[in-house]
Amino acid sequence: MESFRHGEFHEFIDWYDTDGNVINASDGGILYADGKYHWYGQALRDLPQNEDFLLHGGVGTVGVVMYESEDLYHWKYEGVILACSEDPNDERYAPMRFERPKIIYNEKTKQYVLWCHYVRYPGGHGFGAGQGEAGVAVCDTVNGTYRWIGTMRPIDPNGVVRDCTLYKDRDGSAYFVYDRDVSTDSDELNRCLHIVKLTEDYLSCTSEYRRIDAAFRRESPAITYRDGYYYMITSGLTGWRYNQAKYFRSRELLGEWEDMGDPCVGDLEHTTFCTQTTAIFPVEGRKDLHIHMAERHNYEQSFLHCSYVWLPIHFGNDNTLSISYRREWKVDER
Repeated sequence: MESFRHGEFHEFIDWYDTDGNVINASDGGILYADGKYHWYGQALRDLPQNEDFLLHGGVGTVGVVMYESEDLYHWKYEGVILACSEDPNDERYAPMRFERPKIIYNEKTKQYVLWCHYVRYPGGHGFGAGQGEAGVAVCDTVNGTYRWIGTMRPIDPNGVVRDCTLYKDRDGSAYFVYDRDVSTDSDELNRCLHIVKLTEDYLSCTSEYRRIDAAFRRESPAITYRDGYYYMITSGLTGWRYNQAKYFRSRELLGEWEDMGDPCVGDLEHTTFCTQTTAIFPVEGRKDLHIHMAERHNYEQSFLHCSYVWLPIHFGNDNTLSISYRREWKVDER
């Protein structure tokens, strides 16, 4: 691959690693370490036609995998960094979910810390124990074997964890951002994004948090920072089906967030170009080049052939942002 290839809005295009295998790293992120980019995500399995995709879509039997690259185009498979288990007594017993894994580095502890949306065997979302938790793992190296720490529910046990991300601020403090679900029979969609500050070791949550009232019924958050503003791009609640993106901005992570509307330019179908937000990452050595990672989930045919759609973010002089679709592009052309 010599460029980012996306095709048409409804087209599924495979990306291949340097061994010629389809890249399978769902809803993960990019971490720059040791002079290389490291792309990680949950390895999805194919979906047998006799299974319900709402229950089994996105479950894994492998775990979280990682690839490395020096140029963002050529990706070498590094292997499984957080594995599922064959032991029925293990929290990682497969099939299960390490959904939306995110990794940040802690300079104080010299550890890489992974958080994810954890769902135990057999992988169905719910409200019971293990059906919507935050999972944590650590490793001394970016691409080593991560040690499973366990699971928790931030804030209180009533708030079920759904889509999530991590954000490391400029001062080294870290935050877990997640769709907190406290739905009941009388209020089926009492869900809202929350930001929770992590402890200094990044392994658990503090009591400091913020409910983002403007982001009611939003999920798949991704955050970046530029010129005094934090920006967060999100999606609506339609599961694997595409919907309209919305972004928010704030001067402070735990402050008020402003609804800025749809960032996608020319998206006449209002489907985020038939994708869902995964993460945002800056390109090394390229000032103001932030890439919006998204995924075109191929739930009707094969989860092994989802498409990755990476697009540059344009920042306006009025502290707004926008994303335009490109069928193909290169970093040097930006």
